[in-house]
Amino acid sequence: MNQRSPKAIARTSGSVLVIVMLISFGLISIALYFANSMSMELRASDNRMSGLSADQAIEGAARYVGYVLTLYATNGAVPDLTEYQAEAVPVGNATAPEQNAHFWIIGRDPSGTPSSEPYFSLIDEGSKLNVNTANTNTLSYLPNMTLDFADAIADWRSTNGVGTYAMNYSQLGYGDKNLPFETVDELRLVYGATVDLLAGDDLNRNGVLDANEKSLNGGTTPTPGLFEYVTVCSREPNFHSDGTTLTNVNTAAQLRALLRANFPSIASEIVAATPAPAGYPSLLDFYLRASSAGMTEQQFVQIFNSIDVTNAHYTRGRLNINTGTAPALTALFTGLGVDQSTASGAAQSLITYRQQNPNNLTSVAWIVDALGRSGTVIQALRRGDYITTHSFQFTADIAATGAYGRGYRRVKFVFDISEGMPEIIYRQDLSRLGWALGGKTRETWVAQNTR
Repeated sequence: MNQRSPKAIARTSGSVLVIVMLISFGLISIALYFANSMSMELRASDNRMSGLSADQAIEGAARYVGYVLTLYATNGAVPDLTEYQAEAVPVGNATAPEQNAHFWIIGRDPSGTPSSEPYFSLIDEGSKLNVNTANTNTLSYLPNMTLDFADAIADWRSTNGVGTYAMNYSQLGYGDKNLPFETVDELRLVYGATVDLLAGDDLNRNGVLDANEKSLNGGTTPTPGLFEYVTVCSREPNFHSDGTTLTNVNTAAQLRALLRANFPSIASEIVAATPAPAGYPSLLDFYLRASSAGMTEQQFVQIFNSIDVTNAHYTRGRLNINTGTAPALTALFTGLGVDQSTASGAAQSLITYRQQNPNNLTSVAWIVDALGRSGTVIQALRRGDYITTHSFQFTADIAATGAYGRGYRRVKFVFDISEGMPEIIYRQDLSRLGWALGGKTRETWVAQNTR
């Protein structure tokens, strides 16, 4: 009987041990690989869930904005920031707050005060110039603007079938539209459009200069582009919420009936002051003439929401003087023939006045108090239907994160309430522009809630 030598047995045992160890190492490696894959899949799944949560938060935020507008934007009023939430608003009922989705409404500071962090609020589209109605002179005085591009805008929107100016669109592969703009983003198609001209250095369009954005002028505040100052949405209904039309002050019978019902003692004098045959070109002109005939500012405020100077169903392109930005106001005044220095000073005076007298902005009459009855800007504005204190279109630029600050999404909505109930007339996904909530939100809110 052959017996294996101790050395042979040792060699065999050693080989078996090596094989077993190799197999063990292989199994361990496979286990670690799959464990790591599952861990990555779990994280990916968690991120997808956060993204879906952020998507749903944005949809919820849009419904919330509709509710806010229904409740607080009646008769063209701009909702006050004290009436709604716009920053880190939780969505969900989780016991742990960090597990909720949150949304922010990225807005603009109405005071125009420079800041390194975004301001959160709704944006009044009436605070901007309407690119479909503003003349080329007005547009050319907007910041970061050129007269050539203002001419190109007029050429694009011209409805006479051919462009007004000789713009060479053939090299771009398409022709000018010769119809009104449908969105402000359509400006990208206009001859001569550039990123600097349209977006300035605020590439993510959140109103501040973020750390990854380079200033065009070397400063610490953004140089906005045309997108910041123009709209296509400003439309004001000339009828009440119940469908009845406003009183046209240029129709003597209507005006006489309204005044006799409210101020019988001065009705005849005011009707007699109506300029013939042209009538009142604006409600500001009506106020100036009516006040000379005995109407007080308080009486004008009493009827202001019930009168107009036209029989048209809607009036487009008025600038809301209660919310208009300094650049938009300056451009409007300058476009009406006021010298730029006077226009700029008047714009700042209006902004200062409305900050100091927030409860006195109930009609266009307040600008007479702010600028003086015989002021150059007042005389220019009275000659046309350029201004209002009502707004019926609002932008809600909504950014949201899911649980623990992950899953960032951003969508811009434009709401129109000119026909009564809020209606979304424009929606644009801006997530591609990157983080727009500023460094403070990232560091003090998202970072603390990230696991």
